[in-house]
Amino acid sequence: MDNIIIGDDKLTKAISEFKKALPGNTISIHSKEYATVALRIGVARRVLGSSLNITTEVISIDKDTVVMKATVEIDSRLISTGFAEEKRTASRINQTSALENCETSAVGRALAFAGFTNDKIASAQEVQNAIEASDKKIQKALSELKNISHAGSFNQWLTNYKTFLSTLKETNPLTYQSFMSEYTTIKSNLKSKGVIQ
Repeated sequence: MDNIIIGDDKLTKAISEFKKALPGNTISIHSKEYATVALRIGVARRVLGSSLNITTEVISIDKDTVVMKATVEIDSRLISTGFAEEKRTASRINQTSALENCETSAVGRALAFAGFTNDKIASAQEVQNAIEASDKKIQKALSELKNISHAGSFNQWLTNYKTFLSTLKETNPLTYQSFMSEYTTIKSNLKSKGVIQ
């Protein structure tokens, strides 16, 4: 019975493990480092297991906007809530995945309010600006890829975007998946033209 951890002790242990996992696992938004939602969920699930319950609820949804609420409970005890709003016109990914992005944001905020944070919780405007910047970089990458004329420039393109794509995969899997779909189509087209093998 000595090893049983209850309530706040579980949360304290999980937050401590989260803090240890932070180095090298943050993303920069306007020169401030934020913990990714994936890291927050990963550590919380690993440490808290089935005692952690995260629920999400659509507050409102229409053709323009999605609003969601996430609730975090440990051993059926309310720990925190988080809300998020996404506009479908905010980015290319939101045109098809506003609901999913909104849910992820709400869960991230709820976990941050529970203490899974490096003392920084991104405001809606900061997140939106980061999404727009990422979307612009994605469009630039795809545009450059379409204009590749030989294998050397393709290899240079891979080098130039390796870090960005790795970060995108970790921090925004939905956007990464959408990007990879377009990447595969363009790469196939380049192969059919004999530009690359």
